Amino acid sequence: MPESLPSPTPGEPLPPWRALVRGALERQGRSPQARWLQLASVAADGTPRVRTLVFRCWAGAACLDLLTDRRSAKSGELTGTAPLELCWLLPRARSQFRLRGHRLPLAGDEEQRALTFHWQALTPRGRALWGWPAPGEPLQSEGPFPRELGEEATRPEHFELLRVRLQRVELLELSGHPHRRRRWRADNGWQEEWLNP
Repeated sequence: MPESLPSPTPGEPLPPWRALVRGALERQGRSPQARWLQLASVAADGTPRVRTLVFRCWAGAACLDLLTDRRSAKSGELTGTAPLELCWLLPRARSQFRLRGHRLPLAGDEEQRALTFHWQALTPRGRALWGWPAPGEPLQSEGPFPRELGEEATRPEHFELLRVRLQRVELLELSGHPHRRRRWRADNGWQEEWLNP
């Protein structure tokens, strides 16, 4: 898994919480679940939605990349700069990160470079998901459900990048008594604030 894309703002300092995420991920080990985040958003009808996505990499000091299928409902719900929150629970590290921000729209060459980077970084089994029929539609029992798509496979149009710009991060450390809770906000320069757990 790539750690990060080249930073769009070279020399941009990392917020202090980034080292804590890295440390928690290291304590979590090689478990695939260490990359799973829950995405909370609001549907067009005002109802809440929660989905699990895979962390792909950092795309700058306070941006992270996730992938989705443009044909899915979540893609339509996260248009423009829609607000969202991610919950990243790392049980072995006994840490829960809540990451609040918004989708960062990309365009042109920047978007194409990022899409190419992520498509090439996927394993053949990972690419296969984008060869399946549209998610959420009635089951096509005889539909194409490939197990793998090789490097020669063309990136489909519905392969979509969700780049999230974080504006607020909370860490709840679940060890010790009482638990410890901290918050960092972009609007105050990522200064650490201690909170009641």
